[in-house]
Order: sequence, then structure tokens, then C-alpha cells
Amino acid sequence: MQKREIEEQTVRGEEGVVALPRTIHLVPMDHIDGFDVRPGFYEINGATAIPGGVNFTVHSHGATGIELLLFKRTAVEPFAALRFPDRYRIGNVYSMIVFKLNIEEFEYAYRVEGPWDPKKGLLFDPNRYLLDPYARAVTGQSKWGAKSTPGMRYKARVVKDDFDWGSTERPLIPMEDLVIYELHVRGFTMHKTSGVSHPGTFDGLREKIPYLKELGVNAVELMPIFEFDEMQDARVVDGQQLYNYWGYSTVSFFSPNTSYAAGIEYNREGNELKRLIQELNKNGIEVFLDVVFNHTAEGNEQGPFFSFKGFDNNIYYLLTPDGQYYNFSGCGNTLNCNHPIVHQMILDCLRYWVTTYRVNGFRFDLASILGRNEDGTPMNKPPLLQAMAFDPILGDVKLIAEAWDAGGLYQVGSFPAWNRWAEWNGRYRDDLRRYLKGDSGAAQAAAQRIIGSRDIYEVTARKNASVNFITCHDGFTLYDLYAYNKKHNLANGWNNTDGSDDNRSWNCGVEGETDDPAVNALRLKMVRNAFAILMCSRGIPMFLAGDEFCNTQFGNNNAYCQDNLTSWLDWRLLEKNQEIFRFFQYMIKLRKEYRILRTNLSDGYYNFPDVSFHGVEPWHGTFGEHEHYVGVLFAGLNEEEKPEIVYVASNAYWEPLDVTLPDLPRKLRWELLADTRQAEQTIRPLDGLRFSIAPRSVMVFAAKER
Repeated sequence: MQKREIEEQTVRGEEGVVALPRTIHLVPMDHIDGFDVRPGFYEINGATAIPGGVNFTVHSHGATGIELLLFKRTAVEPFAALRFPDRYRIGNVYSMIVFKLNIEEFEYAYRVEGPWDPKKGLLFDPNRYLLDPYARAVTGQSKWGAKSTPGMRYKARVVKDDFDWGSTERPLIPMEDLVIYELHVRGFTMHKTSGVSHPGTFDGLREKIPYLKELGVNAVELMPIFEFDEMQDARVVDGQQLYNYWGYSTVSFFSPNTSYAAGIEYNREGNELKRLIQELNKNGIEVFLDVVFNHTAEGNEQGPFFSFKGFDNNIYYLLTPDGQYYNFSGCGNTLNCNHPIVHQMILDCLRYWVTTYRVNGFRFDLASILGRNEDGTPMNKPPLLQAMAFDPILGDVKLIAEAWDAGGLYQVGSFPAWNRWAEWNGRYRDDLRRYLKGDSGAAQAAAQRIIGSRDIYEVTARKNASVNFITCHDGFTLYDLYAYNKKHNLANGWNNTDGSDDNRSWNCGVEGETDDPAVNALRLKMVRNAFAILMCSRGIPMFLAGDEFCNTQFGNNNAYCQDNLTSWLDWRLLEKNQEIFRFFQYMIKLRKEYRILRTNLSDGYYNFPDVSFHGVEPWHGTFGEHEHYVGVLFAGLNEEEKPEIVYVASNAYWEPLDVTLPDLPRKLRWELLADTRQAEQTIRPLDGLRFSIAPRSVMVFAAKER
């Protein structure tokens, strides 16, 4: 038996940079099933190419034995089954180097032995092929909508990390300066009118970077791009093929969705995504990933069984005392996020995406689940959330929580934050929708949302905590918000029972499409109203891709399964609604020009505090049940000791109103910056303090030197 020595080193080869964290001295070479093997590097999870071979490391608390299965590419059955020798196990970790493996010629999976006792949550089954929880690429998913070959199971590939980032620097945009644009990678360019060479892919999105720059956004939030199976629950309804289109059911946390790649990148899966992130960052646009750590695609007792269930079901999932699955996610299972093993996996995953893919931030789906204990109860200081807040690798990464879950835990304003987490502000969406459509009793709440929701977020303790949005992927588009009173989800196949019934929408008098020019003009003005308020609100604005040219989902407010024109952006509408696009451009530019809209610059200026409320007459501190006008004034001195004063006037009433602006120092006068009555904006000075605001309109004024 030959003896060799593997020294502690950092090796640079064609596999990329591989850090070997410890020294193995004089370890004997073993032979298993025709392969030379040796104990591996226990601290490196997953499968890692190293000079001369591949290091496989996997762990299980309850397993009694683990087999590594090697497959020829696309083969159904393995060509080798290498059982980890008992002496290759340290604690609950199994690690083995297999020499002379060509990573381009094989895929791998595991079989795990152990007790089968479902009432105790133990589901070890040595007959199942299991996907590595740390897999960097998953096979069998590369062609969108393709049904799996009978007998095919999830398998993994070894990925070479040799992407050249060159001198690319991350933008590191301050939170208050962000304008976030939420999009679906496939739906953004899938329509034939998108004009890209590779529709529905990372490369297709990369072709649209000039458009994003023209629009003016500086952050894109990508709906789930972790590997998911779009064929999960696939079905045909009224002749239309439906899919798991949104992707909120994760198969593998460390793997990019290979069906979003323009071509198959054997053993370099993810390079196309890296090129996209690199180009976005070079153009001053940050990339946030919408991540789903609250559940997996394995579902409940009737769901599939392909990875976590077989490694340590009772550790990875929250289970009832009789071994059933808690369902705080609404999707069948709930990850046991604060168990040390799951906690560590999630942290490893986030660090991986930051260091390997240079991701700039994360939005956490149903993030309140990340703060639940093993019995499902909310924790006071959840270890996982605290660890994320203080993790050194994540130190300058944006963390955004969807601060609620399907189990009824609603934490908007109270999400455990350590002044580090921002939140999707669902109350901003709900209150602004009510106010803008003219509901009584909505003005006071709307005023609070515009100034940064200070009634929810204490200014010093929760700085830049509010992510403001009126629309997102979940619900109506901005155009549909003013074209439909009711959801129209029959095409989803659930008899219109799915999706929210509480939309706070208004169809402007006609349900759906109409040829009535007055109704259509009002709808466009309502779209301008909503976006003007969003851009003039303190907090971090976010809007849904396509809102800038009135994209429609035809009244479907839950298009999670619609891989068709319902969810795809129809780029013909960009030409049709150019005036809306130019208005969005203008308001984004205005927000960037006036820093006072984004953050408090000082305690105020002149006799103006930092923020103040105004009615049709100045200094109107509160708003009554039947008031529909809200004036908000922001004031302060900028870095050059020059005043910035902006007054946002919004009339949600159906009649015009005469309004008086607050008086200014003699050297200043009011200037009109924006008026949603008009498609095109013209800056003009105001003669005096009085103005008339049209029904259902927004106007923005700024103080200028005479």
C-alpha cells in the first residue's frame, strides 16, 4: 500500500483556487471498486475538484453509513458505488478523496443508511438516490419544461470555479439611494418582442442592461434563481400548460437554475449568471436575489423525497411530536432554520453566493419563519437572524426581509433587526393603495408612509428599514391595480379561489380593457400618481418590472403558474405607453436629484422641521376621516449648507382643490417640478403660494432661489 503526504496549501490549477485547510500526513491509499481513495478534507462541504481528484464531503447526524454513487453523464444507474469506510468518518462527517476522476464525465449522488421510524421523523432509506445538500449544480433541469426521463433522479455535478472577475468592483450603493426593480429572469425577455438573442435567460437579461440604465434603476431583485423544478405540479388547464413558474420551491440552495442559461455549461454551471452580475455591477446596478429558506420542494408527507428528508429529516424540517410536517410556509414543509445544522447551511449558502457570485443583497421570502424555534414559536433573538446581521462576509450585503409568513406571524416594524435588516413594508402597499383610490380614513396613514413610516420604524434604531412598494410579483401589476376591481384567476385552475381578495384596487369605472378614452386617461394618471408618491417617499422604493410601461396580467393577481403572455413582459407596450416610461424616468431622476427625499439632511431649515404635514392650508398636523388631501414637506440643509425643500401635494379627492403652500424665506420661491395631470413634465415657477390641484392628482414643488 503506497503512502503519500498531502501538505496544507493553496493550489491554483485549472480547477480554480482551492483552499486546503489542514494537513494530512502519511495517509494510506485505499482501493474501493477500482478507485484510489483517501480520507478527505472534512471542512469543505460538497464536491470539490482538487489536483488529481475530487473531494467529497457530506454529513448526517442519524446515518449509519453512506455510499457515494458515480454516474456517467445522463445515466440512470451508477457505474460505481463507493461506500465511505468507517474510518473516513469523523463525528457525523464523511469525507473522501477519489483520485483520477474526470469531472466532465460523471455526475454523483448518495445513498444513506439509517433507521426508518417516521413517527420520530427518521426516514433513512438506502434504496433512494439523494442529492447532495451542498450541490453546486443539479442535472436534469437544463431544458425548461422538459419532462424527466423515467427513472431519472436528481444528481449533482462538480463545478469549476474559474470565472475571471477581473477588476470588477461592487457598486456598494447606500441603502437610501437604491431604486429596486423586481423582475423574473425568464418572463423579462421571453416574449418575442423583447428583441434579445437568448430570450428567457441570464444572457437575455444581460442584453437589457442598457434599458435598465436608461430607466434609471440601480438595483435589480431577481425572483428565485436557485435550482427549482418548474415541472413540479405541472398541469394543463383549458389547453394551457401550467408550470411552477415563479420558482418558490427550492431544490438546491447552492445551485443556479440551469434552465435560465442560454446553453449547457457542463461543470461551469453559473458562469452565465456570473457574467450577468459582473456586467450589472460594472454598470452601477446591484443584484439582489430573492431567496427561499423557509421551505423546500420536498413538500409534506405526500411530497417528493430527494435530499434533505433522506439525510436528516428530523433536523432539516420542523416536525410535530408525531413526525408530521409543520406548515408555516403554506407549501407543505418548514425548514428548521435555527437548528445549528440548518443555521450553518444557510450561512454557508449566503457566503457562497456573495463570494463566488458577488451577489450584493438578498430578499428573504417569508422571512418570519427564519425566526421560529423548533416547536414553531417565534424566538426573541433568533440565532440565525443575528448571525446574518453580524457575519463578516455579509458585512456590506443588503438584507431585506419579507417580514411575515403563512402561519400568521406578521412582523412588519418588529422584525429582529439589530439595525441591519430592512423589511418589505406591506403596510406601505396597503395604506397607499387605499389612499390613492380615495378611501375615507386613509390620509393619516398615507402621510406616515410617505415620511418613512416613523410610526413603525424608530428613526435611529431602524434607519433605512422600510422598503416601500405598491406592486410586486405577488398581486396586481400597477396598471391592473387601476383596471380591475376583482381578481381574474380562472386560468390558474382553482376556480378563482387562489390569490388575494383584498387588493385595494379600483377599475376607474370599467372592469378590464375598454375603449373609453376618459377611463384610459384616468388609469394612466393613477399610475403616475402611484409612482410619483413612491419616488417621493422616504425609504427604499421598489417596483415591479413592466410597471413603467403599463404591463398587464389581465387581472390575474397570482400568476405563479403562468409561463405565457400573462406573466411575460409585452415589450410592445413600451412603445404604446412611452409617456409613462418617460414619466418613470423623470421621477427616478428627480428622486436622485433631491437627497432630502431619500434621507433627513439635518433637523430642518428656516421654520421647517425635517418633515411636516400640511392640508389645503399649511401646518395641518393630522388628517380627519373624510380628508383626501395630503401635503408633506421635507426640509434640510445639504452637504454644501444649501437648503433642500420639497413639498409633495396629493389629492385623492374627485374634485379640484385650492391649496396654499407654506411661506418661504425671501430669497426663495416655489417651483413646480411634477404634475401628474400631464404626461410630459415642465418645470415652472409658481406665482405666489396658491395653486389648484386637479382631482386625483399629485404635484411636487421645490424651493428655488429667486
